[in-house]
Amino acid sequence: MPKKLDIILSEALIEKRLIAQNDIGNFLKEAESLNESLQQILIKRGIFPEKDILNILGEKLKLSSVNLREITIDKAVLAKVPVKIALYYRFVPVQIKDRVLTIAVSCPLEIKIQDEVRAQLGYDIETVLSSSGDLLESLKKYYGLAADTLEKISSNVQQAEASHETHFETVEDIEKLAGDASVIKLVNQIILEGFRKRATDIHIEPYREGVSLRYRIDGLLYDANFPPEIKNFLSAIISRIKIMSNLNIVERRLPQDGRAIVKVGEQMLDLRISTIPTPFGESVVVRILPTQMLFSLEKLGLGKKDLQVFEGLIKKPHGIIFVTGPTGSGKTTTLYACLSRINTKERKIITIEDPIEYEMSGITQIQVSPDIGLDFARGLRSILRHDPDVIMVGEVRDLETAEIAIRVALTGHLVFSTLHTNDAASGITRLIDIGVEPFLLASSVEAFIAQRLIRLICPDCKIEDNAAPIELKELIARDISLKSLNEVKIFKGKGCPSCNFTGFFGRTAIYEILPVDEAMKDLILKKATATQIKRLALSKGMRTLRQDGWHKVILGATTPEEVMKVTSAEEYTEEDKNARFLPAGSLKPVTYQVPNPDEKRAYLRLNSKVNLRYKVFDTAEKLLKKGFKPEEFSVTNNLSAGGLVFFSDDMLAVGLILELTIELPDSEEPIGCLAKVVRLEERQDHKGYNVAVCFLDITGAGRSRLGRYIELETEMI
Repeated sequence: MPKKLDIILSEALIEKRLIAQNDIGNFLKEAESLNESLQQILIKRGIFPEKDILNILGEKLKLSSVNLREITIDKAVLAKVPVKIALYYRFVPVQIKDRVLTIAVSCPLEIKIQDEVRAQLGYDIETVLSSSGDLLESLKKYYGLAADTLEKISSNVQQAEASHETHFETVEDIEKLAGDASVIKLVNQIILEGFRKRATDIHIEPYREGVSLRYRIDGLLYDANFPPEIKNFLSAIISRIKIMSNLNIVERRLPQDGRAIVKVGEQMLDLRISTIPTPFGESVVVRILPTQMLFSLEKLGLGKKDLQVFEGLIKKPHGIIFVTGPTGSGKTTTLYACLSRINTKERKIITIEDPIEYEMSGITQIQVSPDIGLDFARGLRSILRHDPDVIMVGEVRDLETAEIAIRVALTGHLVFSTLHTNDAASGITRLIDIGVEPFLLASSVEAFIAQRLIRLICPDCKIEDNAAPIELKELIARDISLKSLNEVKIFKGKGCPSCNFTGFFGRTAIYEILPVDEAMKDLILKKATATQIKRLALSKGMRTLRQDGWHKVILGATTPEEVMKVTSAEEYTEEDKNARFLPAGSLKPVTYQVPNPDEKRAYLRLNSKVNLRYKVFDTAEKLLKKGFKPEEFSVTNNLSAGGLVFFSDDMLAVGLILELTIELPDSEEPIGCLAKVVRLEERQDHKGYNVAVCFLDITGAGRSRLGRYIELETEMI
């Protein structure tokens, strides 16, 4: 019996008098005997071209046509339709709109087949017509050549592996499995809740009195709202997590690390599992990472100027770029954003990491495995045999890795890596301390970049903080050289359901970028201290971590507390908190009391006159505006190995940083160091001031020289 579609086509052809009724009867019998459609018989015999038949069917069934060669199909649409379904029913998904899936077919589908497709995909179906040739080419274009063959091979291999009980990585849809009433459901709910709350880590910690389950959100840990009875299922929960990540469920005495991939809706998540033994059971941390991320330099939190510096650095043909900061400060994300920007088909990029944080298409990634001898140094040597253009080394931990990375950069490669230091300048001294020769460092490194992560104020509940202390505003204005306190506006989050009433939503980074130019190379060759290096960088306009944070405070992105929390003590001291911002010329002198000679002190003091030179630690432009000369000459009034008092015509503010050069009458080189103004008194003759300073970065040898000189002079007196 002819198919319904064949009858519709035959009636349309007869109505249009394109074919005789006797002839159409013969074609219908042939189609039935060959188990083919009337459309196929007419095209095969050349009675009508396919285009004409599609036009006739479209007119009869009120279906539109589409030229698949002239349209581009969104990848998101293709992702909704598995290749095996598209190939089995011979259609190409075109678009999805309002839960309606439009599919292109070369032959209109019967109602029964449309119902099958609707049931499997969960969408209402709308049909458009296209030629069979265009349809076949589109299937190859969007799903790949021989996709149906590969699908069958994969299916057979998986069945064979399953029959031999071979372990392989599986992907579980935890959103669907969460419907089962079991421990599987409980674990899936824990992971699902963490994902929905934007958690980066899930911490399961056993104690004598129970179990603590916490989520790390925006860098801070929050207790999860689970019933206390969860402690009764701790062993089962841990066993389930171990099974997901192919860990040994019997081994409870040793730490274990594993990995699992799960699916939440359309999102694939990479779970990094780590277990450690405790007296009350195993503690587990599950780190949640998306398998695919969009890395962008513009979304890192860089200012306009810093973004331009980054762009210039990653375009260099060779050299090393170090990103520094503690664990969890976002260093790897910054490096991935750099690699993503320069990732093109013309470049060979290889990374060696521990562990691989994110999967990146087009980049060869290597996982460090110390157990089998694959460390950073060995992996780096092997990478060179693959002729890379750009290399990323997850971390420089020792001299061997550092030297290999430097020599790789000197041979024409661009290298990215990380260090664990508090600021950018300390990265230089750290590498020298582990044994890197200064001349190699100066020749290869292009920049050191320090960074920290700070929380962002929730945009849904952000309000201006009118209760912020005036001292805090004065401090911010002073640190970033604002002309008026009116420019300082501080905001906070009031708390709302969007941010779970924390006042914060998401995180961004603050940066400190130290380019290694010719002047910096000279300091490196002289093995200068981190303070001296930072001083030079500041004179060239480097913005510190704290200053970058203050700019984000003024923009309303974060709070001062967030900046203070991640800024090191050297950058933000208690003395800074109590300092007042005063315009130039408004400083009131304070009295400095000469110490009692009988008072116990760490260093012996001497009332002696020694020549010295001092410079205010600031830019030349600011000094001229304040009336200071670039360099002043003076003599001391009171000297010790911990500080001194000298004469000055200038009213130097308490808290100022000075660069001192002390000339002792011992025929040796002058002693150079930084010092901080701690007291100021107006002289009795009203012709200047006595300035008391304490040394900040004086070397041990310099302090010893001062101590010996004071002891000798005291004995002579």
